[in-house]
Amino acid sequence: MKAMIVAAGLGTRLRPLTDTLPKALVPVAGVPMLERVILRLKEAGFTDITVNIHHLGGQIIDFLHAHHSFGVTLHLSDERGALLDTGGGIRHARRFLDGDEPFLVHNVDVITDLDLRTFYLRHRQSAADATLFVNHRHTSRCLLADAGGRLCGWTNRSTGEVLPADLVYPDARYRAEAFGCVQVLSPSLFRYMDEAQLPDRFSIIPFYVSICRTARIQTCAADSRYWFDIGKPETLAAAEAYLSAHGHA
Repeated sequence: MKAMIVAAGLGTRLRPLTDTLPKALVPVAGVPMLERVILRLKEAGFTDITVNIHHLGGQIIDFLHAHHSFGVTLHLSDERGALLDTGGGIRHARRFLDGDEPFLVHNVDVITDLDLRTFYLRHRQSAADATLFVNHRHTSRCLLADAGGRLCGWTNRSTGEVLPADLVYPDARYRAEAFGCVQVLSPSLFRYMDEAQLPDRFSIIPFYVSICRTARIQTCAADSRYWFDIGKPETLAAAEAYLSAHGHA
């Protein structure tokens, strides 16, 4: 099974830690976040893993070589020339991900006990072009899904912005869900990217919203006991406290 770890971010919210260290190598309870995600993917059966790199990418290359790629087939998608955002990063790594099977995409700065294998297989058993993990945490930026879980739009509840612009929300037909930064994509998504004539750099969520009336983008509120976005000092500290308290350090 194939997976991609989105690890090219600048990590600006974690400065000064990331002034000299790529975000992916910031330790969480003593273990670099990239190592934690790779080992979780490996445990779930993913043996072909792509990692994209940008800020201080040479350190990530050296780290992976020093650990013999953790015993998996590992590809590096090099974005050191230009940071491409989530959607552009996935498209840039297409040569490693395209084919006849879906692939899982996991942000490096997310720590969760989501059952990755079950989540992946659930997508395979569906007719969806993409399945997005969602949870019910409080956030201002939300996906909007119908009763069947199909993505219909997006909203920023702080500003009132809604996409697509002609979508009427609030509306009882739609539920607001928080994206958990883990997703499974079918290779059919690359065709939609080709047809959209996108710039080199683009974000994946606005792209999903732009195609959700033709492509089937599904949300999935799978079970997980914990979920942390460890891209900020306060959430990194909360994740470390939780992992240490529950014997995951």
